[in-house]
Amino acid sequence: MGKQSLGIDPQVVDYVAEEIKGVSNLKVQICIVIGGGNIFRGLEASSKGMERTSADYMGMLATVINSLALQSALELRGILTRVQSSIEMREIAEPFIQRKAIRHLEKGRVVIFAGGTGNPYFTTDTAASLRAMEIKADVIMKATKVDGVYDCDPMKNKNAVMFKKISYIDVLTKNLKVMDATAISLCRDNSLPIIVFNMQKKGNIRRVICGEKIGTYVGE
Repeated sequence: MGKQSLGIDPQVVDYVAEEIKGVSNLKVQICIVIGGGNIFRGLEASSKGMERTSADYMGMLATVINSLALQSALELRGILTRVQSSIEMREIAEPFIQRKAIRHLEKGRVVIFAGGTGNPYFTTDTAASLRAMEIKADVIMKATKVDGVYDCDPMKNKNAVMFKKISYIDVLTKNLKVMDATAISLCRDNSLPIIVFNMQKKGNIRRVICGEKIGTYVGE
């Protein structure tokens, strides 16, 4: 969305694509899960009276639009990309098939998972955790607008303290807004670490992948 009030800012899409391009030569396998809040927020719409299931499906469709925008930007940079959607729409995306996703990764393609989990009442955080388990990912990299996980909202409290490392259970008991509780529980049950970092600082994706100690590590 960038500085716009709604929709897709081409400059932001280009920035994200360049950041991904910067790590595509590191021989790592990259999957991406994108939200759709810049177009439509299902939870927000349901709180204003829209039926929750319909609102959530509309939010899932918004993630598909974002996924296609990023795919286009990546392929303009010569990066082979596939979009797999949990909601079938053959003309614009592949259906999600675990073995096919893994095969794309083995061939060096970037895979974008669109449509959330395909089910209402689940967030894209949960979709990221679920897909990470299915493709046997090593880590979830949670890209945000802040430097990591704080004890309170750093946008509202300048004295907020950032954690360098925190356990899954502490995230849940302290009700820290890292990812939703379902996503955190899924990662905890499968011992999948999460690194929360600032996406708006150029080169941060590469730094995380190369092992630099930035952001917050969520794990055992």
